[in-house]
This record gives sequence, structure tokens and C-alpha cells, in this order.
Amino acid sequence: MGIFKYINQKHAEVFIFDDFLIKQVREGYIINKAHNDELKAYLKTNFKDKKVAYISNRIVSYAVDPLVYKEAEKIPNLVAIAIIPGNQKMRDNAEFEKQFYNKPYGIFDNLTDAIAWVGTIIAKNNQEIIHEN
Repeated sequence: MGIFKYINQKHAEVFIFDDFLIKQVREGYIINKAHNDELKAYLKTNFKDKKVAYISNRIVSYAVDPLVYKEAEKIPNLVAIAIIPGNQKMRDNAEFEKQFYNKPYGIFDNLTDAIAWVGTIIAKNNQEIIHEN
């Protein structure tokens, strides 16, 4: 499960692994529809049609337009989103955002728990694919 790509952008750092990506947005940014387009590009380039999860490591404060979740849930190979809030206000925001996403969505206290959870979601999805074929 080693990292195989690191992307340093103006607004975020992205760490791409085999079955998931971790994004750490920089302080003060607003996540909006354009970020969904960026996410789709990451998934297309790095994961093809492989099932994948998105982990948001919220170590600093930034804003999220909750409507991005409605677009994100349309991405076929995106099977889960995990949020790691850095404080109670971020946790409250993540709880609010959860109502806009109808796929597995988890809120965790640390990166280890988030990675373990997305691993089970991806394994379950892969198992369902095997049973369908």
C-alpha cells in the first residue's frame, strides 16, 4: 500500500495510493464544482475504472460547497469518502456535508482508521464485482 504519486498544487497536496487518494486542502480555499472536475481527472489518470475512495485529511480550515457531493456521487468508480476533521467545528461541518452524499461516507479521528475503513469498502465493492461475473 505504498504511495505511488504525490501532487503538490497551489490549493492542496494529493497523495495517491493503490486504492485511494488522500487530499489535504490548504487553508482558506473553497472546494467547489471545479474540484470535482479535478477529482474526475485524478481518477481517470491514476485509477482507470478501478474502485477507489477519497480521503479528506482536514488539517486546516477551509470551506466546502456541499453540493460538490451530489456531483461526486455520480463518479462511478468513487465508492466512498472518508473525512478526518481537525477539530469539532470541522467535524460538525463534515456531519452536515454527509447528508449530501448517498454513498458510504465516514468521519474518523485519524488517518489509520479512515484507511482501514475505505479498505473494507473497496474490498466489499470488489467482492460484489466478482459475484456479478
